[in-house]
Amino acid sequence: MTTTDNQAEAAHRSDNTQIYLYFGALTLFLYIATPGGALVDIATSFMLKNQLHASPEAVARFRFITAVPVFVAFIFGFIRDTWNPFRMRDRGYFLIFSPVTAAVFVWLAFSKLTLPTLYTGILSAILAFRLVASAYQALIALVGEEKLMSGRLSTVWNVVLSLPAVAAAWGSGYVTEHLTAHQIFLLMAALCLSLGFIGLWKPKAVYKGTYENPRAQGTTLRGDIVRLIKHRAIYPAVLICFLWNFAPGMNTPLQFYLTNELHCSDAIYANFQAIFFFSFIPTFLLYGYLCKRYPLKKLLLWGTIVAVPQVIPLAFVHSSRGAELLAIPIGLMGGIANAAYIDLAMRSCPPGLQGSLMMMVDGVFALSSRGGDILGTWIYSAGKPYGFLYCVIATTTVYMAILPCIQLIPKHIISTADGEENLEVNK
Repeated sequence: MTTTDNQAEAAHRSDNTQIYLYFGALTLFLYIATPGGALVDIATSFMLKNQLHASPEAVARFRFITAVPVFVAFIFGFIRDTWNPFRMRDRGYFLIFSPVTAAVFVWLAFSKLTLPTLYTGILSAILAFRLVASAYQALIALVGEEKLMSGRLSTVWNVVLSLPAVAAAWGSGYVTEHLTAHQIFLLMAALCLSLGFIGLWKPKAVYKGTYENPRAQGTTLRGDIVRLIKHRAIYPAVLICFLWNFAPGMNTPLQFYLTNELHCSDAIYANFQAIFFFSFIPTFLLYGYLCKRYPLKKLLLWGTIVAVPQVIPLAFVHSSRGAELLAIPIGLMGGIANAAYIDLAMRSCPPGLQGSLMMMVDGVFALSSRGGDILGTWIYSAGKPYGFLYCVIATTTVYMAILPCIQLIPKHIISTADGEENLEVNK
C-alpha cells in the first residue's frame, strides 16, 4: 500500500469515527429526551394507575391515543423533506422544536394532574417532538445510504438508543416512587432543552456535501408523492416493521400480570424493561460485525428465525426474580432482527424522501405497538386465568408471519453487505 493509500485510509477511518461519534451523541440525547420514551411512558402509566386509579383498558387507551402523532409521523417526515428551517436543514429542526417540547413539559409541571391535562400535555409534547425525530431519522438514513454504511449506523442507532431506554426503565421505577409529577415533568423539560444544543454541532464528515448528493435530491411535491408510492421497496419494509413491533404481551398485559397476579412491586416491571433493553446490546454489536461480511438477506432470515420464539419465555414467568432473569434471553433473541429491520428501512428510502419513509416506519412501529397493546389487553382480560399465555401465543404467531414477508423485498435491496456498492438500489 502506497503512502497516498495509507493517507486515504486514515482519512476514511477518521471520517467514520466522526460519523459514529456524532450519531452516537445525537441518538443518546434524542432518546433520553423523547416524550414517547420509556421514562415518560412508564411514569405516566403509573400516574394513571396509582393516582388517577385508571383500569388496564384505560392505561392502554391512553398509550394508544397519545401516540396518534407518531402514527401519522409520515406527515412530519414529508415536512422535513420539503421544508428547510433557517436554511440549516436538519439542524434547524433540533434548534426550534426541542425548546418547544420543553415548554410543553413546563406547562404540565405547573398544571393540576388530571386526565384531560395529561392527555393534552403528552399529546402536544409528542406532536412537537415528531419534527425533531424526523430530522434525526432522515439524516442518519441519508448518511447511511451515501456512505454505504446503513448496517453500521443501524448498529450505532440501536446500541445507543438502548442506553437511555435502560436508564429510563430502571430510573422510572425510582422516579415513580420518589418524584412527584411536577418534578418528573421539569426533568423532561431540562432534557429536551439539552437536545437543542446538538443543532449547533456540524461535523464535516456528516454534513459536507450531504445535501448535494443525488440521494438527497427530491423533485416537485407531486413528483415526490408519485415516487414514494411507486417505490416498491417501501412496502415490505413497512409491513415487516409493523409485524415486528406488534407484541400483544409485552406492555400493559405484562405490567398488570406482574403487579396484580404475581404481586410484584411497580419497580419490577421497570426492571424487566431495563434488563430487556440492555440484553439487546450484545446482539446489536454482533450485527455490526456481521453486516460487513454477509448480505442483508441472510441477516434478515437468520435474525427473524431466532426472534420468532422470543417472547415464549414470558409464559414461564412466575416470580419477580424469574421475570428479571428471563428478560435476558428475550432481549438477546431480538437484537439481530431489530438491527436488520432498521438497516432494511434505510436501504429502502427513495432519493430525497428519507424523512418520509423513515417516519412512515416510525409511525408503523408506534401504531403496531399500541395496537398490539390494545389487543393484548383485551386478550389478557377476556382470557383469564390463561389470558397472559394467550398473549404470548398471539405474539409468536405474528412474528412467524415476518418470514414470508422477507421474500417480497426487491432482491437488489438486500443482495449486498454493508460497504458494497449497489448501483440498482435507487432505480
